[in-house]
Amino acid sequence: MARFALAAFMLYGPFLWCVLRRESPQRYGLTWRWDPALVRSVLFWCGFTLIPLTGVAWFWPTGGIPRTIPWGGVGQLVMAGTTAAIVEEIFFRGWVQSSLRPWVGTMGRVVLVSALFAASHMIFQSRPLFLATFFPGLIMGYLRERHDTVSAPLLYHALCNVWAVWFFPNP
Repeated sequence: MARFALAAFMLYGPFLWCVLRRESPQRYGLTWRWDPALVRSVLFWCGFTLIPLTGVAWFWPTGGIPRTIPWGGVGQLVMAGTTAAIVEEIFFRGWVQSSLRPWVGTMGRVVLVSALFAASHMIFQSRPLFLATFFPGLIMGYLRERHDTVSAPLLYHALCNVWAVWFFPNP
């Protein structure tokens, strides 16, 4: 129940904030925009990060990669990863990163929000390897700043989560 409540807060809180403050969700990048430049940028960063990580994961000492997952579970895992990407990007890159704009420069915002994002992955499962989410968080923060929408980091995040279903080292 705690996970559900936290996810609901992270998903709806930024929109409620906009309503209460009479601000446009667009100010926080909480708009959906898909254009060829955005998609090319996301695909570039996926190739730049996920191809080398696949090589690392393949030789990870725990073995069993890529994982075999029953077809019935694949859709469920993809939906869970996509849902997590939507919730986390609306909250971290949409609301938190945008809210810091008046006080922190672009690079500082990206780094700070990436650190918060990585730390948040330790809330329900304290596994130090989850702190590595700091690095894709930097890319997601960059994509948010570059394209001025959460669409780009959301797509990258969802693709990373789908990749993680098969290749993330499971210590």
